[in-house]
Amino acid sequence: MSKKVAVLIKDKERQYEGLRTSLGLLLEFHTVSMFVLDHEIEMTEEYQDNMMFIDEMEGSRYSNVFSNVEKYDFKAVTPAEVAQMITENDLVIPY
Repeated sequence: MSKKVAVLIKDKERQYEGLRTSLGLLLEFHTVSMFVLDHEIEMTEEYQDNMMFIDEMEGSRYSNVFSNVEKYDFKAVTPAEVAQMITENDLVIPY
């Protein structure tokens, strides 16, 4: 059964792990919202490629950091919006 999953990435050192988890969940046909919170991502070619797969597989990418929104096309969210959005998920995975 498909689930709605929020992946919260607050630990900059685990940003790639959170991205890969999001991709794996999408491959299993879950609905995934990935949130990068409180830090700008460290963009590498590999990270960029995997972010594109999230977009192609219709996952959602959100951030409360303006540079992520401006440079990498994340959707902007406020902390209050994040709190509301995660309550709409079946599962929340923190990193």
